Parts: sequence; C-alpha cells; structure tokens
Amino acid sequence: MEKKERLDKILSNMGYGSRKDVKRIIKEGRIQINGKIIKGNDFKINPYDDTITLDGERIFYRKYIYLMMNKPKGVVSSTDDPTNRTILDLIDGEYLVFNPFPAGRLDKDTEGLLLLTNDGKLAHEILSPNRKIDKTYYVEVEGFIEEKHKDKFYEGITLDDGYKTLPSKLDIIESNLFSKARLTIREGKYHQVKRMFESLNMKVVYLKRLSMGSLKLDENLGLGKYRELTEEEIQLLKEKKWNLWYNLFIIKIIFR
Repeated sequence: MEKKERLDKILSNMGYGSRKDVKRIIKEGRIQINGKIIKGNDFKINPYDDTITLDGERIFYRKYIYLMMNKPKGVVSSTDDPTNRTILDLIDGEYLVFNPFPAGRLDKDTEGLLLLTNDGKLAHEILSPNRKIDKTYYVEVEGFIEEKHKDKFYEGITLDDGYKTLPSKLDIIESNLFSKARLTIREGKYHQVKRMFESLNMKVVYLKRLSMGSLKLDENLGLGKYRELTEEEIQLLKEKKWNLWYNLFIIKIIFR
C-alpha cells in the first residue's frame, strides 16, 4: 500500500511552484481530489490512487522523469545561461514543471546523448567518479589515426596539464587526412576527448556521444529532439553494469 503524503508537498515536488505558491493555489480552490474541492494544505492523499485535478485538468502523478536527448551543437548543457541557448529551451513545459537537469554534460559544440532527469540520487550515482562509467564517442579528427595510437589510448594519454587519463579504447573507422574513430573513456575531464587527440597532434573537428554505459542514443532521435526513456532503459540506468569494457581491461591486467 502506497504511503499517503501531504497535497502541498506532492504538488511542489511535481514542479507546480514553491510550497508558498502551492498553498495559494490550494487555498483558491483550484485543486480537486476525486471530484471534491480541497482547500487544506495538509490534506493527505495517495497520489497513485487518488484523482488530482488543477483548474479542471487532471494531473498524473509521477515523482521522476527520465529523458534522452540528442543534443545539437550550439546549445549548452546547463539549466541557465544568460548568453546561450540551453538544453531546457528545447524541452516542453509539461516536462519543465519537474525541474529536470542534465546528468552529465556535453561541450557546446558536441552533439549526442544527454540524459535529463530530476532524480538526484540516480544522477549522483551516474556522475560519481567512483563509478567510472563507459562513455563512447564518435569522433572525426584532422590527421591520420594509426594502429599505434590504439596502444597509446589503452595505456592512458598524458594531457597538457600533466594528468594521465585512465585507459581508453580506440576503434579506428577510417584513417586519412581526416580520420574517423570511436573512443570509449571512463572520465569526464574538461574537454577531455579533444585534449587527448591534441596530445597526439590531431585536432577534433566533430564529436558526438553515442552511449553512456548500457544506455545508447536512439538512432531515430533527430538533433534537438528528446523522448522519455523506456522502463527497460530506466532499469539499465539503475543496474550497476556501466563499465563492462574497463572490467575486462582490469581482468586482462591481473592475469597478464
């Protein structure tokens, strides 16, 4: 049996305003529970069983939302920016009331998979340095990517500030004046992918995130578009199987 909660708390958690705003809405008689006007802020309901309406429109309760976005270039992975378009500018109002935020960031000129949610606990687990989640990118660079570079990425790249990255996995797609590859890393240092290639005298000209752990970007999702995660995808997020490639790397080192 679901626990009953205060009406003002439920509405506030769903993004319908601060506790003060919600109390005013309730006092004005704009909320109905199971067809009856409720004016008591401390009135308790079961949000999953009781029917809630605001100004005649039914509110379907859910605590968290999980959105997959295919972030375009030119948009910042922030909830507020005075000079640039943000990812929230691409989100419809029905989701904005939940106050979503990005679980991880992409550079302004980077495209691809971005997760937005209001589930702070899950976001913390995803972003925790201890989780070391695999993140795979499609990258195009100016310069030849050679087989010898695979070993360099595998051993860790020393960046311009002297930091040596964790082992990463480089898969070459095409080697030419402009080369193409897939790169899997497990960190999120500032401009990390670009700096890794710069350390090898190559310039990144295009970058797109393809996956985070077991969660893969929907190929049918156009740039700037988003959708809710399926129940299966949400479970993938909650399972602790984010670093399969790195685990295999560690096993190989142990038994070498």
